[in-house]
Amino acid sequence: MTSEPTTTVTPVGAVPAAPPPAVRRPLRVGSLVERYGLVLVLLAVVVFFSVAPASGLAFRSPANWLALTANQAVTLTVALALLFPMAAGFFDFSVGAVAATCSVVAAAAMSAHDLPLPVAVGLALLAGVVIGGLQGVLVAYLQMNPFIATLGTATLLGGGIFAYTGGLQITQGISPSLTALGSGRWSGLPSIVVVSVVLAAVCWFTMAQTAFGRRLFAVGSNAAAARLVGVDVRRAQLSAFVLSGLVAAAAGVLLLGRQGAATADNGMTMLFPALTAVLLSTIVIDVGRPSVLGTVIGVLFLAVSTSGLTLIGSPAWVSQVFSGAALLLAVGVAGLGRLRRTR
Repeated sequence: MTSEPTTTVTPVGAVPAAPPPAVRRPLRVGSLVERYGLVLVLLAVVVFFSVAPASGLAFRSPANWLALTANQAVTLTVALALLFPMAAGFFDFSVGAVAATCSVVAAAAMSAHDLPLPVAVGLALLAGVVIGGLQGVLVAYLQMNPFIATLGTATLLGGGIFAYTGGLQITQGISPSLTALGSGRWSGLPSIVVVSVVLAAVCWFTMAQTAFGRRLFAVGSNAAAARLVGVDVRRAQLSAFVLSGLVAAAAGVLLLGRQGAATADNGMTMLFPALTAVLLSTIVIDVGRPSVLGTVIGVLFLAVSTSGLTLIGSPAWVSQVFSGAALLLAVGVAGLGRLRRTR
């Protein structure tokens, strides 16, 4: 005879027995160091340059911190533009060129066509969306290599900027309201920093708190698996490039307000600090994936280190060497982390 399986029946109205408490895994020191190591290094750098005799007084001054954060607002916004394609599994090497192009679009709209500031900003944002959409079509639907598509777009835009400006700056007709945004203050804080922080908050909410953001990371992690569970992979990839173009256009508008003029620069000088910050974001907080908070920490780390090195009288090449070393370190640490997790 086979015994019948026994089942426990809870009487009507009775409170079911509570499940056994979950076993909490102790936090490992190594895991904490991996997640917050860059934060600790940032704090150590701040302390070092704050007490160093050659830099301490100037480094600690409020004026230095206000200038430091204001100067990095555009870099942060360009880095935010990189996050969306990177979440979907792509590098977008055109964000700097898109920002520079949209800066010229807004300046030309006000200078050459006497259009009001809201219209000029709208045209710049539209230009960013169109450029991002075209790149999304090339990558998602025509299956073009994203490196070739984005780098080719950056080169094309850089040539277009130079052809239109003739290598000269556009300084006439820029709205004073826009330049006030780039150099003014709101409640004691640089207004451009406030705008970039708001943009960062919007990007964080989009990527971390919405179904769209979860789909982006699913596509970037495993596009085939995401397709099997019903995600429209191509649409997600296209949307990533469209949002990248939109945020890069916003960076271009902030750049115009900060500089008070549109230059003939092709935007590549903005790309590499932003790319370094985004790659640094993959080795802090949410290890292994890009994040808005990690990007903010990466931008601050680079800015604080560069400011301190400048104040102690380091040669100009030291900052470039430091940024390059930080980029290599971020890529190397991220690669080691992936290898460790796959074992």
